[in-house]
Amino acid sequence: MGVDAPTPDPRQATAATLDAVAAARAAAQHGHAAPDAAPDAAPAARYGSGAPDGRSAGLPVPTPQPAPPADSRPATLPELRVPGGRDAAVPMATPESVPTVDPRLAVALGKPVHGDSVAKRAGRSVRKLGSSAAQDVAEESRIGRELQQPVTTGRVIAVTSIRGGVGKTTVAALLARSFNHYRHDPVLALEADGALGTLPVRLGAESVRWSCVDLADILTPAMQLTDVTGYLVPVTDGGWLLPASQGRLGAPLSMRTYRTVTLALRRYFAVTVVDCETLPGEVARTAMDTAHARIVVAPMTAEGVGGTRLVLDWLAHLPHSALATTVVALTANSPDTTLDLKAATAHLREAGVTVLPVPYDRHLAQGGPIQTALLGRATRQAAVALAAEAMERAVRVR
Repeated sequence: MGVDAPTPDPRQATAATLDAVAAARAAAQHGHAAPDAAPDAAPAARYGSGAPDGRSAGLPVPTPQPAPPADSRPATLPELRVPGGRDAAVPMATPESVPTVDPRLAVALGKPVHGDSVAKRAGRSVRKLGSSAAQDVAEESRIGRELQQPVTTGRVIAVTSIRGGVGKTTVAALLARSFNHYRHDPVLALEADGALGTLPVRLGAESVRWSCVDLADILTPAMQLTDVTGYLVPVTDGGWLLPASQGRLGAPLSMRTYRTVTLALRRYFAVTVVDCETLPGEVARTAMDTAHARIVVAPMTAEGVGGTRLVLDWLAHLPHSALATTVVALTANSPDTTLDLKAATAHLREAGVTVLPVPYDRHLAQGGPIQTALLGRATRQAAVALAAEAMERAVRVR
């Protein structure tokens, strides 16, 4: 009697087929064929019944098209176009332009007044009729030659005082305008007083954008003058301005930032006038120690002259001869000053410095932008003489 052949278990057949498909897929992923895969395992991998899209077994599945290549560029911050054509990824957002004077207060500035009264100007016009024009021309020529002295490297002139409100920023602005008027090479006014300094207002800047802190992370030796000036504020009467801040309270300017910015910028500008913070601030002491010439602004008061004398004594103990390149500007902030000018000047000259008085000026006392045409005659002469004295001492330093 014959023995019936055993009926194959369909579940075993299905399991074998699935094993073959899995082996073929594993081999394809590792780049080699499975050692014990059946010859028809590869077709099973393409057409097998376990098609993920749910189509019937035995129907061909279209070969998937390769996905487009992913963008291999790293995700970075938006790039900033540096003036002059240099691209650089700057790890900061471009600061917004901020007005130097609140628009709600701009209308309250009032009409600028002349530094001299009408009576004083009329009297001077009468005296001109009998004066020698040749002497005036000779004096102007002498001062012009001193202000236009050539320099081999950029000269830095630091302006500071023992306290605020004595005219420090005003003197710095007058110096910058004087150099801009007489010199034909670039002049920079740099604000190093981050405590809501007013140098941009005094120089007539309507708004500011970049600050010293911003440029400390941007400046590179490869940049040209045209690259640098793209970050500066152009001054109306000539020259450039770099503010310390955007008119907001914030962290004070650090000594490292000041050194970085001044060392990088001095090679682009023949003269840099620095409006420092008041002494004994760290940046002010650093600026006074490293500048080519120094202007110490002293109020025409007994306590102001006494405090300034202490500063001069401190300068005398610096490793290099700082007093030889220091000038004191004695400012009058009131038309009714009672201090004896000769006695105050003599007390300061005992330290071995030159002292120049800056008279009271109605236009300067009004605040706001300084307009050279509205300055009193004595004020213009004092500003130019102060700039000439500072320049004469700055060129001594090699």
